[in-house]
Amino acid sequence: MAKRYTAAHWGTYQVAGEGASLRLEGIEDDPAPSKIADGWIDAVRDTGVRVQRPAIRKGWLENRSTADRCDDSFVETDWETALDLVAAELNRVRTTHGNEAIFAGSYGWASAGRFHHAQSQMRRFLNTIGGFTASRNTYSHAAAEVLLPYIVGMPHRAFQDNMTSLALVAEHCELLVAFGGISANTAQITSSGTSTHEVEHWMDRAGRNGMVAVSISPRRSDFCGTGRSEWLPVRPNTDTALMLGLAHELYRNNWHDRNFLNRYCHGWEVFESYLNGSVDGIEKTAQWAARICGIEAGAITDLATRMARSRTMISVAWSLQRSDHGEQPIWMGLTLAAMLGQIGRPGTGFAFGYASTTPVGRPRKLMNWPSFPQGQNPVSQAIPVARIADMLLHPGAGYRYDGGHRTYPDIKLVYWAGGNPFHHHQDLYRLEEAWTRPETVIVNEQWWTATARRADIVLPATSPLERTDIMMNRRDPCLVWMDRLLEPMGEARDDHDIFRALAERLGTHAEFTEGKSKDDWIRRLWLEAGEVARYNGFELPDFDAFRENGIFECPDCDENRIQLEAFVKDPAGAPLQTASGKIEIVSERIGSFGLQDCPAHPLWVEPVEWLGQDGVAEGALHLISGQPATRLHGQLDNGSHSRSQKIGGCEALYIHPETAGERGIADHDLVCVSNARGKCLAGAVLTDDIRPDTVALAAGAWFDPQYFDGARIEVSGNPNVLTGDKGCSELSQGNIAHTSLVEVARWTGPVPQRSMLKTPLVRQAEAPSAV
Repeated sequence: MAKRYTAAHWGTYQVAGEGASLRLEGIEDDPAPSKIADGWIDAVRDTGVRVQRPAIRKGWLENRSTADRCDDSFVETDWETALDLVAAELNRVRTTHGNEAIFAGSYGWASAGRFHHAQSQMRRFLNTIGGFTASRNTYSHAAAEVLLPYIVGMPHRAFQDNMTSLALVAEHCELLVAFGGISANTAQITSSGTSTHEVEHWMDRAGRNGMVAVSISPRRSDFCGTGRSEWLPVRPNTDTALMLGLAHELYRNNWHDRNFLNRYCHGWEVFESYLNGSVDGIEKTAQWAARICGIEAGAITDLATRMARSRTMISVAWSLQRSDHGEQPIWMGLTLAAMLGQIGRPGTGFAFGYASTTPVGRPRKLMNWPSFPQGQNPVSQAIPVARIADMLLHPGAGYRYDGGHRTYPDIKLVYWAGGNPFHHHQDLYRLEEAWTRPETVIVNEQWWTATARRADIVLPATSPLERTDIMMNRRDPCLVWMDRLLEPMGEARDDHDIFRALAERLGTHAEFTEGKSKDDWIRRLWLEAGEVARYNGFELPDFDAFRENGIFECPDCDENRIQLEAFVKDPAGAPLQTASGKIEIVSERIGSFGLQDCPAHPLWVEPVEWLGQDGVAEGALHLISGQPATRLHGQLDNGSHSRSQKIGGCEALYIHPETAGERGIADHDLVCVSNARGKCLAGAVLTDDIRPDTVALAAGAWFDPQYFDGARIEVSGNPNVLTGDKGCSELSQGNIAHTSLVEVARWTGPVPQRSMLKTPLVRQAEAPSAV
C-alpha cells in the first residue's frame, strides 16, 4: 500500500492507522517533528465545536441588529438559503456603497495547501465582483516590512530570502548575539508548510564547532540548541537602549570599523553625534543603557569587547518589533552590525528572523512555485493590517502610514475566511466594540471560534485533512501530496466550492472558475510547477506518479547565501536600492516625513508602557505574549495536545517564584491577570527562567469572556484582552503586542467552565425562519 502524507504550517507527516486509530507521524527526514500535530485529528473531529451546517445569527436574522453581534446565538439553515443571503448582502453593499465598503482582511494561516488557500480563494472571488478593501503587511513583522526598503533597499521578503544561511553561521560564527533569542516555539512553524525542522540542528552544530550564543531575552527558554549559551535577561522593550550601550563601547574604544561605515553606510557622522551625546546632551554609555535595560554596565562592556574580538552575528527576532517603536531595534541592530564591519561575510553580520519561522536562513535554493491566481483588485484602498479596529471605529478619519496621509474607508461588510482576528488582534474588548459597526459580517470557518461567534452568517468550511492539495513552499526542498484523510464534517464545503456557488449567483462563475474543476486547478498548478522545476534544472514526475508516491524532494537544492554579499564585494557595481545606494544608518527620506515617533536614524524612545516609566504602579509586571509551544497561534486550541498543557482549563502563565511568593501564588494556582484594558484568568507555572518583573502568557487561547460578580473576565487565558491597540509608529503602524503592563493576583473565585467548548446554536424550536 502506498504511503500517505499530509502537511501543515507545523510540518509534514506520514499517515498511519485507519478510522479511530488514525494518527500522524513525523517523516524520517525531519530531525525534530512538531508535536502540534498530536492534537490535529481530534480537533478536526471535535463535533462539539465544529461548524457543521450554515448558521445565521439570530438577531441579524430577525431585524439585522448589530448591537448584539458579540453576544448572540445562531440558527442553522440550509446551504441554498445561506448562499442566497450572502450573495444578496454582497450585491447590496457593492451597489449601494461601492466595493470599497467590503473589507476582506482574511489574515490567517488556514492551510499549507497551494490550492485551498482560503485568502486566495476569497480574494479571487471578490475581485471578480469588483474588488474590496484589503490589508497590507503582517502582524508578525509589519515594522520591518515598511522599514527595510528605506534602510537596505529591498522588501522584507527579499531580505528574508537572502538571509545568511544557518549552515554558514554554524561553520564560521564565533559569537551569536541573539536579541529576542532563537526560540524553539516559533521554529516549529512556517507559512505555506515545511517538510523538516532544522533550526535546533544548526544551533547544535554551531555549538559543537565552538560558537557561543548570547540570548538576550526576558526568558532563558527563548534559546534552543545544546551548545554553549549565555542568558542576558533584558528588561522587555529596552533592547534598543542595550544596543546603543554596546555601540558606545565599540565607539569609545575605537573598535568600530570606520572604513566599513564610510564605504558602505550612509549617515554615520549624524548618528555618531547622537551616540556621543552632542545632539541631546546624553552620552549613550554602558552605564546609561544599564539603567534602562536592567543589564549591568560591566556585562554590557564585556559583551561589546567579545563582539569586537570575535566573528559575530547580530540576530534580531521578529518579536522585538512587535512593540512600541518597533522599527528601532531592527534599525539599531543593523547599525550595530555595521559598526563591527562584518556584514557580507560568511556566518557573520546581521540577521532578522532566525527561528521566527523555521526556514529563515535555511540553506536551500528558492523555488518560485505557482499559486492559485487571485486576479487584480479593482479597489486600491488598503489599510495596515493591525489597524482594523481603528478603521471600523473611525471611518473617514485620517492617519499616517509609510510616509503618506491616508483616510479610513467606511466599511459596511466584513468577509473573513481562513483566519481569526479575535486571536491575533490586540485589545479584544475594543475590537468587540468595533466589530458591531459593520452592517454584516460573513465568515467561512471550521470551528466555532470567537470570530465565527461574532459573525452574522457562518459557512462551514472543510479542514486540510478533509480535502486533497499540494504543499509547495518556495523555501522548502520538498513537494508534498496532501491526502484526504477524513470525510468532511457535517455539511462542510471547501472554500472553493463556497465561492464557486457565490460566483454563480453573482454572474461571475465563468471568470472565477475558468471552466476548471478543483482537480483541474490542482493539475494546472502541478504543470506550472514543472516549468519552475525545468528552469531550475530538473524534472518533476507526472502528476499521477507524484500523487502515488506522496513526496518529491528537489535534487541538488543545497545552497548557501550571505546577506548583502554582492554589495559588500562591489558597492559601486551592486549598489543597494536605497536613496544613497548604501546601508542607511540615517534615512533622510524617513526624516522628511516629520514623524515624532520615527525620525531619521535609530534611537531610544520610551515605550508607551514600560517598567522604567515615571509613575508605574507598584507591583506592575511586563507581559510578553509569544507563540505557544502546543499549537499554531489559535489553531487547534481545542485539540488534545493544547488542552494537555492547560491548568484548570486555562493557558499557563509563567511567573518567577519570588514574584509569585510575594503575591501568595503557588504553582498551578489560577490567577487573574489584569490592567485597565481587561482581565483574564491563567494557570500559574513557577519558573526561574524568567525575569522577576516579567510574566509570559502565550497567545492563542480561544477568547472566552464571562461575567463574575458583574466583572467581565476572559477565562481561557487570552493575553490580547490586556495588550494595547495602537500603531508602533506612524511609519509602519505595526502592532505593539509585547508592550503591556499588568498586575497578577491569585484567583479565589470559582473554576470557570469554558463556554467556547459548546456551540452557540439555539434549539430548533426557538429558531426564527431563515427566509
